[in-house]
Amino acid sequence: MKNFTYYNPTRIEFGRGKEKNIGKYISEFGISNVLIVYGSDRIRKNGLFDTVAQSLAENGIRFETLGGVKSNPILSKVYEGVEIAKAKNIEAVLAIGGGSVLDSSKSIAAGALYEGDVWDFFIGKTVPTKALRIFDIMTLAATGSEMNNFAVVTNDKTKQKFSLAGPATFPTVSVINPELQATVTNEYLAYSAADIFAHSLDLYFSATYFPEYIAGYVENILKTVIRTTEILLHNPTDYEARGEFAWAATQALNGSTFCGVEGNRYDTHFIEHTLSAEYDIPHGAGLSIIVPAWMMWQKSQFSERLERFAKNVFNVQGVDNGILALKQWYQKIGTPTTLIEGNIPEKDIPTLVEKLFGISRMTGAESVYTEEMIRTILEYAK
Repeated sequence: MKNFTYYNPTRIEFGRGKEKNIGKYISEFGISNVLIVYGSDRIRKNGLFDTVAQSLAENGIRFETLGGVKSNPILSKVYEGVEIAKAKNIEAVLAIGGGSVLDSSKSIAAGALYEGDVWDFFIGKTVPTKALRIFDIMTLAATGSEMNNFAVVTNDKTKQKFSLAGPATFPTVSVINPELQATVTNEYLAYSAADIFAHSLDLYFSATYFPEYIAGYVENILKTVIRTTEILLHNPTDYEARGEFAWAATQALNGSTFCGVEGNRYDTHFIEHTLSAEYDIPHGAGLSIIVPAWMMWQKSQFSERLERFAKNVFNVQGVDNGILALKQWYQKIGTPTTLIEGNIPEKDIPTLVEKLFGISRMTGAESVYTEEMIRTILEYAK
């Protein structure tokens, strides 16, 4: 294994009923005023909001609220949260929802202690070195955002979807109760599975050095996602399957799969972020379109690793059969595998290539994300 530093300050509280203790967890840090950030009113209808409010009240914690976060979170909602946080002297942000809610919350937490425009963090102008404390209760597993410091947001004016990351944007405490995720629709379960796959496969197929231990670790995450997704599609309330799925999602992007690895990139996310920014397609759906196409592009570069993936994950022989098996599994669980299925017109490919290569040049990555690479992958995705 190559040299590495592994640091992750997030505390995980996993299991049934843990959300009832959120007030206690927050009060341990001397916090008395929080901003609750959430998506739809589902958490009010199902009683989760009331549970949280009661726990906060029992621990002497006041709160403000910000609802309406979209599944592709937008910058204007982050601005709204930053304004509330500054005006109300908020001391911490509590996210209740999935990765989009937590991405917005991390951005708000960083923006609340920054004098400039929070978008500066996303365009690389500066790094968030301080932020309000971040807490969360996860109602959907996919992004691993509950145990990492990344946040992805779309600028709804420019249609740019970029990320921030800094030492201050790790959650302090994350609550994962699999029971709270049982109402996730089969559609979004499939998108979540595709997101976890992409987190794992971007690393698996792009790293120039990949230790055997980490390869096996990633393969186990993938096989766990396959097994538990198929269980949950038929029995959404299976607690054991839901718990394993949730923990696989966390492990796929909490930094542990990067240990001892060298030269990895996140190619599929680079491409997909533009698709979801332009067409508002769910992130996981965009990834299930791009990942198999990207694997076709990778065939000549990582044929040995593709052979291993085919055998160890899907129990088939050969590179092409491994890619086909992944596409067929995506189709089986109900997530798209072509641009057409994602309602992205084939005629838009030249425009997408131009936009993606523009982002590549802006970020200094044009030697990696060339026009030829981008065009080839999008052509494979037709």
